[in-house]
Amino acid sequence: MSVYIIADVKITDDAWVPQYAAAVHDIVHKHGGKYLSRSGNIKVLEGKPLENSLIALLEFPTAAAAEGFVNDPAYAPYAKARKAGSDSRFQLIDDTDVAGTIHYLRKG
Repeated sequence: MSVYIIADVKITDDAWVPQYAAAVHDIVHKHGGKYLSRSGNIKVLEGKPLENSLIALLEFPTAAAAEGFVNDPAYAPYAKARKAGSDSRFQLIDDTDVAGTIHYLRKG
């Protein structure tokens, strides 16, 4: 069962970005994850825009792997820098369909 972290980030001080961008993907990979996107090219198609500078979408094989990444001591200084220099939110979702009508997704 794959899970996904959706990271919504509004950068308020970009001093942390170069080191974070250069190093964090290795920590993600250590936990079996991969980036599907890390983009600032955000186009709102419907609804009120969020105040985001970028959105990252990461895939992990399990929730435990995703939580292992977020709680990894090696990630802690990067998370601290990100939190100090941004307003951000990480959300974890799985690969289920709450309505159960999409045949290729498990009912959630």
